[in-house]
Amino acid sequence: MTDCVFCAIAAGAIPADIVAEEDGWVAFRDLEPQAPVHVLVVPRTHVSSLATLSSGTLGGELVLACAAVARSEGLGDGYRVVTNAGEDGGQAVAHLHFHVLGGRRMGWPPG
Repeated sequence: MTDCVFCAIAAGAIPADIVAEEDGWVAFRDLEPQAPVHVLVVPRTHVSSLATLSSGTLGGELVLACAAVARSEGLGDGYRVVTNAGEDGGQAVAHLHFHVLGGRRMGWPPG
């Protein structure tokens, strides 16, 4: 998608603080962190949200990417992985993305 900021980041057209990447995904630091560690994991292909994800292979790859990012960021004491689906779910960018949050104790309920 030409007007999707996360597609542009994944393609390298917009600079970002990349922390990890593989063929199918890229992980970069959130510009408005909500925790000491706040990394976004996005697929390189455009998927609007979790509600439209149709590939279990891609979904599994993204979840494993979140775990790998958490390990590489030193979040062994615990972390949270969140994805929002749709406007009512709080999704601000219409491209599937997972937030990996950690570096502090997480509260509950989250929202």
